Parts: sequence; structure tokens; C-alpha cells
Amino acid sequence: MKKTVVAIGEILWDVFPEGKKAGGSSMNVALNLHKQGINSQFISAIGDDENGKELIKFLASKSYPTNLIQTGNNLPTSTVEVKLDEQHQATYTIVEPVAWDAIELKEEAILAVTNADALVYCSLTCRNEKSKKTILALLKQAKLKIFDINLRPPFYTIDTLKELLNQADILKVNEHELVYLRDELSLSGNTDEQVLKQLSNNFTIKIICLTVGEKGAYVLNDGRLYHHKGYEVKVADTVGAGDSFLATFIASYLHGFPMDTVLDRACKVGAFVASQPGANPDYGDEVFN
Repeated sequence: MKKTVVAIGEILWDVFPEGKKAGGSSMNVALNLHKQGINSQFISAIGDDENGKELIKFLASKSYPTNLIQTGNNLPTSTVEVKLDEQHQATYTIVEPVAWDAIELKEEAILAVTNADALVYCSLTCRNEKSKKTILALLKQAKLKIFDINLRPPFYTIDTLKELLNQADILKVNEHELVYLRDELSLSGNTDEQVLKQLSNNFTIKIICLTVGEKGAYVLNDGRLYHHKGYEVKVADTVGAGDSFLATFIASYLHGFPMDTVLDRACKVGAFVASQPGANPDYGDEVFN
């Protein structure tokens, strides 16, 4: 039977110097799950404006369902200014308030999460109390809770992160986010493995994915650490690479692949997306060959 995953979070336009591209970490995860044969559903909100209409058209062009994307909360569709440095690493200026800051708890969203195999959520969407309350309510209905920590300064506090970490069955974090958590939570340990194990124990998180850029990724699963050195590619930009990694990890895990294979597949797709401009290049099964 086809697996179902619901993602909740941002949908927006990434505005590059050369033009705009559809994005938002949560939408990127949802779209990548869809590309990989998961019945993917996405809860978010857009403004009643041209940017919002264009995002719906974009998703329709990918044959992606938009029935859980809300409109009409009198806030504009989200836009983010993206700047790339000399190493093609992205920094973001995230406008607020925007439509996804006020996602409402609707019956159809509750039903979708209740019937799904997993729910994916992130910290950025919790910067506003309205969306945060919706996410916390939906987490109560979820069978498997996947937390993409996705720290975007200044839109988080350690207290909110603790609240969200306490809900997580699976956590995805990058090397910079792990340093922040280590310091703020006073985690001991001289190695990433020791810090990950303490984080896992403190919040009873079953699986933690740690991405370390061009050095690949680690997974702590039931106390065992797995490592993949990653794939070398010529980087176009890093926008969406972590999102595609996470989506592939989720899809492969739900499809029952061994953890080594799950990690390899996730690294392959993450590297491919980093080699392409924008967050959502098209790909098929050939990306795994």
C-alpha cells in the first residue's frame, strides 16, 4: 500500500537576483516526497494575491494536490530574498508576517494527519503563535513525527525548540544547528556522536539525521551511528538540498530499505539537487543509479 506523509509549513517564492523560484523548506520536502512515489499532502497558507495564484499553478504543473493549502487570512503570500556567497551557500531574508504565519486548525487537516503514516514539521513555521498552536495540535494526531529543525535566525527560541524536540520521533539537523543545540542545552561530549546520543536520550528521539555539507551525513538509529561520505558534485546552489535529502530519507525509510541504503539514497538526491539551480529540479528514478 502506498505510504502517506503530510508536511506542514512554508510555501513561498525564493527571490534570486535573476528571478523567483517556488520554494519553502516544507513545500520542498512535500514535493520531493511526491516525486518519490509517496502520497504526499501539504498543509500551508497563501495570500489572495498573484504570488499565491502562481504558487498554486506551479504545484498543479507538478500534479501536486493543493486542497490543504489555505487562503483568505488577509496576509500576503510569503517571499524570501536569497543571496548566494562565493561558495554558493545561501542566506535568506524572510519577510513577515505572511500567510503561513496564520495556518488554521481545520477538520480536513486533522483528518489528513490522523490517516497519514507520518507528519513532517519545522521550527520556522512556529515563529508565530497561530501556526505553532496548529502544529502542536496536529502532532497529537500523528503516528510518526518528523522534525526538520530548520533554524532561521531570528525566528526561534530554545524554549520553543525544546517543545518541538519533545514531540519528535525523527530529527533532521545540520552541523551548525547541532552546535547551537549543544551549547543551548549544555550537552556534553567531544564528538558529534556523543552529542547526538545525549540529544537522543534527553528527548527520546529514535532517529537523528545529521548533515555535514560536503562531508556527507550521519544517522544515529537506536544507538548505532551510520556515516556516508556524500557525493562530490559541482554545486549550483544549496537551496533545497537539505529538503530533498530529508524527503528521500523519509521515503526510503518508509519503503523499508536498510539504514545504510536509506542514507545512501538521501545523499544521492541531496547532491543532485545541490548541483542544479533552485530547490525543485525535476528528476526520476535515474537519480538513484
